[in-house]
Amino acid sequence: MALTLPSRQGAHYIETDVVLVGAGIMSATLALLLSELDPSLRTLVIERRPGPAEESSNPWNNAGTGHAGLCELNYSVEQPDGTVDVSKAVKINEQFQLTRQLWTYLIEQGTLKDPKSFINSTAHLTFVTGDDHVAYMRSRWAAMQGNVLFDSMRYSESQTEIAEWSPLLIAGRDPATPVGCSYDPTGTDVDFGVLTKEYLRIVQARGGEVTYNFDVNDIKPAGKAWLIKANHTGGGHGLVVKAKKVFIGAGGYALQLLQRAGLPEANGYGLFPISGQFLTTSRRSITEAHHTKVYGKASVGAPPMSVPHLDARVINGDKYVLFGPFAGSSPKFLKSGSILDLPLSLRTHNIWPMLEVAKDNLPLVKYLVSQILLPPSQQLEALRQFYPNADLADWVMVTAGQRAQIIKKDEHGHGTLQFGTELVVGGGGSISGLLGASPGASTAAPIMLGLLEQCFAERLDDWRPTLAKIVPTWGKNLADDPTLAQHTMARTAEALGITPPQPR
Repeated sequence: MALTLPSRQGAHYIETDVVLVGAGIMSATLALLLSELDPSLRTLVIERRPGPAEESSNPWNNAGTGHAGLCELNYSVEQPDGTVDVSKAVKINEQFQLTRQLWTYLIEQGTLKDPKSFINSTAHLTFVTGDDHVAYMRSRWAAMQGNVLFDSMRYSESQTEIAEWSPLLIAGRDPATPVGCSYDPTGTDVDFGVLTKEYLRIVQARGGEVTYNFDVNDIKPAGKAWLIKANHTGGGHGLVVKAKKVFIGAGGYALQLLQRAGLPEANGYGLFPISGQFLTTSRRSITEAHHTKVYGKASVGAPPMSVPHLDARVINGDKYVLFGPFAGSSPKFLKSGSILDLPLSLRTHNIWPMLEVAKDNLPLVKYLVSQILLPPSQQLEALRQFYPNADLADWVMVTAGQRAQIIKKDEHGHGTLQFGTELVVGGGGSISGLLGASPGASTAAPIMLGLLEQCFAERLDDWRPTLAKIVPTWGKNLADDPTLAQHTMARTAEALGITPPQPR
């Protein structure tokens, strides 16, 4: 538990071991792991919003996909010779298996009570139309054959068979249209908002502290520690915290705080904000007919996170179907951020990489502008690519979370737009922050395990026996050990109450 000392100059003063900025799934996962590994560690989570999981971890602000490389085509890259490289899909699947093991451990220990509150079996499909896209799907399917992680996956070009997997895709479609579809019944839908709240509940029950309505505005070195300053969003007393270690899991605001901390490791980084919107429906005739997550192929110029998908969702126990994302227009780095976020992130060391990205990504800019100007008739046309019989009257548009993609220099010093997440570590491992977006929440466990390696290296040997119980396959490649992979996936499926592996 953090040690609260007398107020200083109108601010509460606290000394603690670890400060975690942001009460989303990343900070919650790290706080939970630390409470398992060393219950005596004093941890403090500081959140600017009134409650946990109100930004990217909120179920309305993300796709809710248990990302495992089963359906996301941006993880399967077509090569010049027509073959498909699925190594990224394998990596993402391996990472999600670690996350599933953490959940399984907590359930087996009785720490998490009801897996159905946050995870549900939802088959993952990839669906494309047209001869070229179908040819790509055949190559992707061929590349996944023989890999134990994709043993449950099926592939078809038959509209009749695909209709059995996901009827809304085929009803009303021209029977002559070439189609290709992969289907994996072991996919999942995850409510990361519920999970975040559960993690923080556990942390607080073990003596950790979580404080809301405090906006961290400055981080400075203080000898071998860090001094964190935060303002109360309601105008009350501020907060000054002295901590040995700091993790910044504040979404798009992480870069600004790393910059204010003076970390040279953050030099050269910029962020490109992208807003998203989804069409959503709770109409029973649709939610009762559609039980899958269906991903397609991104439009030319679209950012990787904009792959269109038609998702069955369970949010706060209620069923919905969402379609999108459609790009929005906002310079904010967080949904509840400021329109000044982007200009305030500019520094002499990142202006040039950001200008290069703007120059080299004109198709992306064109795509975003076209999306912003998209009339309802064209939104319906996009939806009907997946659901031919869709009626726009059944759907409403909701604004999803704000994403900030990484801009950084490549090996030649040129600015590039990055896809994924990246951990920035400085101060000899005493301070770190997470930048980037998808696959994000699904890989929270492996990302935080990597953080432990870099930021708690001096403790790692003592913690390894406990970590081996929490995530038994950490450091191993399941794809190289079919027996271990099948055992691991079956064990976690049973504990989580989801569809087990179904080898061909």
